[in-house]
Amino acid sequence: MAKGNLLYAQSGGVTAVINASAAGVIETARKKGVRVLAARNGIIGALREDLIDTTKESTAAIAALRRTPGGAFGSCRYKLKSIETSRAQYERLIEVFKAHDIRWFLYNGGNDSADTALKISQIGKALGYPIATIGVPKTVDNDLAVTDCCPGFGSVAKYTAISVQEASLDVESMCESSTKVFVIEVMGRHAGWIAAAAGLAARKAGEPPHVILFPEIAFDEDRFLARVKATVERVGYCTVVVSEGVRNAAGQFLAEAGTRDAFGHTQLGGAAPVIAQLVKSKLGYKYHWALPDYLQRSARHLASKVDAEQAYAVGKAAVEYAMKGQNAVMPVIVRTSDTPYRWKIESAPLEKIANHEKKLPPSYITKDGYGITAAARKYLGPLIRGEDPPKYGKDGIPDYVRLKNVRLKKKLPKYSIEDK
Repeated sequence: MAKGNLLYAQSGGVTAVINASAAGVIETARKKGVRVLAARNGIIGALREDLIDTTKESTAAIAALRRTPGGAFGSCRYKLKSIETSRAQYERLIEVFKAHDIRWFLYNGGNDSADTALKISQIGKALGYPIATIGVPKTVDNDLAVTDCCPGFGSVAKYTAISVQEASLDVESMCESSTKVFVIEVMGRHAGWIAAAAGLAARKAGEPPHVILFPEIAFDEDRFLARVKATVERVGYCTVVVSEGVRNAAGQFLAEAGTRDAFGHTQLGGAAPVIAQLVKSKLGYKYHWALPDYLQRSARHLASKVDAEQAYAVGKAAVEYAMKGQNAVMPVIVRTSDTPYRWKIESAPLEKIANHEKKLPPSYITKDGYGITAAARKYLGPLIRGEDPPKYGKDGIPDYVRLKNVRLKKKLPKYSIEDK
């Protein structure tokens, strides 16, 4: 085996394909003779020295990760402060790395995780311990800078477009004497990538979704109600897709709940019911609303084949970069052709990704602010292509794998993040 161990961890909201990245990491490392440890529940596990020995897992179990949703090793929402503010935490990480001969750290997550990876990549020199850190991209929000798209997004985009298509057929069937307006809320705090993906459900002009509410466009109540009314009068019903991060003209979230998460982000309480109640009170239409929430990011049965392949590829590349001595980088997806769709993986500096947010381009939103353009379809379309279904058991339920997750014996004193 190569000298030293590799530590892998998952962070943030998991996706339908984050475990494909884990499989890419572990299978590639095994081929190179590198032992992979995994931190239970992301960086929290690293701080607590709660580590998993992936060598105890069979080849078949690791391969099965490629088609298993969720986070096989547990994830977290925990943001490291700067080394100046919280030096003790970084010293603790170095202690853990030394105790288990960890020479490479791969952190699989989104924007805040890229920030954490960047910070850790800088501590080796400051604290006298060589540690190479590679960020592994993942986020359903598709808002990481530099990379053409983010692993996890293609699958949630596919789920969203199909769900909008299917639900709209249901509403259309009942609209004569029942529901007139259907509202579905999708994830997207600041960037409307998932909301835009819903637009792929419409293959021809006039098909649902009839209205998409993007976080990039300030919500105008009068214009919105006029569009809904005109749509119902024209086709009998109206399907509305609303991003959770939609704001009014004053910049306030329509769904602000008044609390914040572990990263300091405003907690959102649900935009769909707000929109639905507005339709009821102002127009009198019968409505239904839906909040897919975790369903949209965990639906492995509807995963995009392209997305699953890209998720595995970034995991594989992350190990290769680490073995070549790279540090503070992330494997990113580069689109080389639209027709036919082609892509490759390249290395990009973490400092160009961490704390940067990629918004939906204005050119992807129609002039009326309620739909997607041909440019958006050209970008989004390839990302949802192909099917990569899980294996189903005789009972009709997917055979998703659950790893043994055998813990390593701890070598250091107990550590509590709650005290830091």
